[in-house]
Amino acid sequence: MGNNKPSSLKFAVLMGTGAFFAAVFFSFFSEIVLPKLQLIMLSFLSLLVVIFVGIIFDMIGIAVAVADEKWFHAKASKKLRGAGQSILMIRHAAKVATICNDVVGDICGTVSGVFGVAIVFQLASERPTWDKSIMTMVMTGIVASLTVGGKALAKNKAMHDSREIVGMVGHILAWFETSTGLNLFALNRRRDRRR
Repeated sequence: MGNNKPSSLKFAVLMGTGAFFAAVFFSFFSEIVLPKLQLIMLSFLSLLVVIFVGIIFDMIGIAVAVADEKWFHAKASKKLRGAGQSILMIRHAAKVATICNDVVGDICGTVSGVFGVAIVFQLASERPTWDKSIMTMVMTGIVASLTVGGKALAKNKAMHDSREIVGMVGHILAWFETSTGLNLFALNRRRDRRR
């Protein structure tokens, strides 16, 4: 168990650093790029995409945490594409959940709030007679309702269809590895063989 602590610490530092740069990038986008788009509909679309991405990754994180590894072993024995990747995701569910729920999910939650504020400023510049406080409250309500409602539906879906979700993600990862030549689970595969 002692040997696992440096690896966990390294992973935590890596995730924290990645989250910092991702948050800075999206904040820059919302503060500098978004106000210059001029098109309110494009800004709203960007907001919806960010919320949707957060919901999808939240669903993946939960599905991986509750999925049954044994079911995928049967699929792997039949050489089903993506079954191996699905097994590795389940074996490393804590790390996958951290990436999906904490890193991507939380960043999307923060960024959607920033996007909402940027949209309010866009509306305020185009409609100076509109009350900015009311627009802010309405936008906060919209973002919160879409995020909370979407995640509630996604969690229910993840609990009931974890196999299908993890299998689909595994299939996508297998396709990505084949297309790019990158082996996302190379180190984890070596460690699992040693066990």
